[in-house]
Amino acid sequence: MKSIRNMFLTILFFVAFLLNANAQTIFLKQSNESGIYKSGENIRVTIFSEGLESDSVSVRILKNYNEFQSKKIKLTSDSLVIFNEKTDEAVSMIFEIRAADQLVSTGLVVDPEKFQPGTDRPKDFKKYWKQEKKALHSLPMELKSETVENTDINFDCSNIEINCTAPKPVRGYFAKPKNAAPKSLPIVLFVHAAGVKGSWCLARPETAVNYAKMGNGALAFDLNAHGMLNGQPQGYYDDLEAGELKGYFYRGLENRDELYFRGMYLRLMRTLDFLTSQPEWDGKRIIVIGESQGGGQALAAAGLDNRVSAVVATVPAMCDWGGTLAGRKGGWPQPFSQPGDKQKMMQTLPYFDAAHLLKNSKATIVTEIGFVDFTCPSNSIYAAVNQSEGKKIILGVPYRGHQLDQKQFQKIWQETVYQPKMKFIEDFLK
Repeated sequence: MKSIRNMFLTILFFVAFLLNANAQTIFLKQSNESGIYKSGENIRVTIFSEGLESDSVSVRILKNYNEFQSKKIKLTSDSLVIFNEKTDEAVSMIFEIRAADQLVSTGLVVDPEKFQPGTDRPKDFKKYWKQEKKALHSLPMELKSETVENTDINFDCSNIEINCTAPKPVRGYFAKPKNAAPKSLPIVLFVHAAGVKGSWCLARPETAVNYAKMGNGALAFDLNAHGMLNGQPQGYYDDLEAGELKGYFYRGLENRDELYFRGMYLRLMRTLDFLTSQPEWDGKRIIVIGESQGGGQALAAAGLDNRVSAVVATVPAMCDWGGTLAGRKGGWPQPFSQPGDKQKMMQTLPYFDAAHLLKNSKATIVTEIGFVDFTCPSNSIYAAVNQSEGKKIILGVPYRGHQLDQKQFQKIWQETVYQPKMKFIEDFLK
């Protein structure tokens, strides 16, 4: 992988779960605390236990998210090596230990720079997106803007709607410092995780204003993923999720003009066109930030618009959907695992897969990867990011699933993962 700076976590790597009620403790330790190995490097995983009432535990080992071993073992001492092998292939592995109703897991990857997309990039890939962009740019921009009252008198904030070639318009909140000089500000585009009605799905004025305050000030846009109205009663979003947008991520899998993510990506590009038209933009810096579905959108933006100079993508979705066809687990929402005509899916999905969109991208990519993430598998993210030609800062987290479920690692995650991501953003915006 070119120009990769892997920010390995400098921790004594234990995956631990404390059973407070019975004072029972289970630990898992890897021989390489980063969770990242080279071909031929020995991988040793050890269970450590204290105070277990039962000496029997269940062990499950997965390779590329497929079950490799499953067995019950007895712990005859306080520690037991459950895996001690080498491998010569690029692979992700997860080790799960279950005692009573408690689950402990740790993950690793071998030769992550060797993961490649599970589908081929379509021969007319560039032509397709060139046509989509031409249609988008040919549509005269119609802007609706409503001033939003906010508590900071030094910033303007507006509820924005922009027409688009997507089925729905762009909708979100736009904030900027008052009286900023022309060509003085970077752009921050914030995009949202999957869902419709949850708090994490909704654009908010305060989010846009907070990003506009960062660094020395920014043109900040909080874009909702679906082109839905902003600032509505909760019932509006409840109804959308139960009705019009129910299961949106599986729509149009057999037709590239109907695939839901097409509209999402077109709104991304339309938003960037709006932001880059602002006289305050410095003409250089654009950063796109998101988690999960938002992380996938951030990577897509870097692939679709070469003006994007950096992304921060946390456990990104929409990566290497074709991994499902290559014996691995593909990225969320795993569309190739759905029923339907696989040949038609092959003629649709690769055009919107971050693993193909990122090819030749020069943007700096900061990405957090959870090695026990079953929603956005580690191998899918590596397969996508490996296609980029820009600088990469990869934060591999052996104890992280799609969320940080093991709360005992909260402090060290804050120090070694979250804070470096925020520092990157702050430094980028200075």
